[in-house]
Amino acid sequence: MAAVTSTSLASQLSTPKATTPSYSYSHATQFSGLRRSFSNLDHSPQPFFSSNLRISSSPRKPCRGIVAMAGSGKFFVGGNWKCNGTKDSISKLVSDLNSAKLEADVDVVVAPPFVYLDQVKNSLTDRIEISAQNSWIGKGGAFTGEISVEQLKDTGCNWVILGHSERRHVIGEDDQFIGKKAAYALSQGLKVIACIGELLQEREAGKTFDVCFQQMKAFADAVPSWDDVVVAYEPVWAIGTGKVATPQQAQEVHIAVRDWLKKNVSAEVASKTRIIYGGSVNGSNCSELAKQEDIDGFLVGGASLKVYFYCWA
Repeated sequence: MAAVTSTSLASQLSTPKATTPSYSYSHATQFSGLRRSFSNLDHSPQPFFSSNLRISSSPRKPCRGIVAMAGSGKFFVGGNWKCNGTKDSISKLVSDLNSAKLEADVDVVVAPPFVYLDQVKNSLTDRIEISAQNSWIGKGGAFTGEISVEQLKDTGCNWVILGHSERRHVIGEDDQFIGKKAAYALSQGLKVIACIGELLQEREAGKTFDVCFQQMKAFADAVPSWDDVVVAYEPVWAIGTGKVATPQQAQEVHIAVRDWLKKNVSAEVASKTRIIYGGSVNGSNCSELAKQEDIDGFLVGGASLKVYFYCWA
């Protein structure tokens, strides 16, 4: 694969220290570059977008054989507003979301900045759930600048995003720290969007699977259950850069992550866990991405600040 040229966050960061994954993955030698045939997982008709970019409700699911479905199995659309917005701009976005037509078989979640969580909760339709963008590793206390899970639940949050690349590579959170945060959030009844993804130099070095599997292991070692976890694959080189993994590149990582879950957790968890894609998703690429069998939704940044993004769902 040709090297990806990027002005993304990944290109601004120093190369991370090399680490040796501690998990065992028996089929690792069968990969050639980033590709491998995963014929052992059962797949059925693919999801697809209709011509007006709303998700077609009936033929899309199931997109693979379901062993057990603890969750809803719905397509998942998450909007990460990051550190953006003002009271006025968020009021306008919420007003537009309240009047938007959303398909019934799609889970829609938005993640406003912390300071606007209460404003959004008090004005947004109950049809859309609310997520925080981060949470502390345990109960609150003398932790300046942190937000506890208990505080998030008190404001009405249902979800929290953990392990986002900007937390990993700018703030410096490591895999084990993120795994412990996920475990605590789940133990307190907060659902988790668990983010994984590789830097540009890691992809160019052929380490995409190693990095993603190591990050997955940190979650697997810590979380008590996968029932309330959505995995978000976000290649760092594609976040906010305008670059996006091709549908084939995204699908091959998604199916590899699902296969890792099957071998290292259980076939049931592999089947029922939604694995969503993030990284410069927009109106011109979402249709082809959504056709991939193992892409169960999107986690989107900048585009989620425009209401038409949610109407793709």
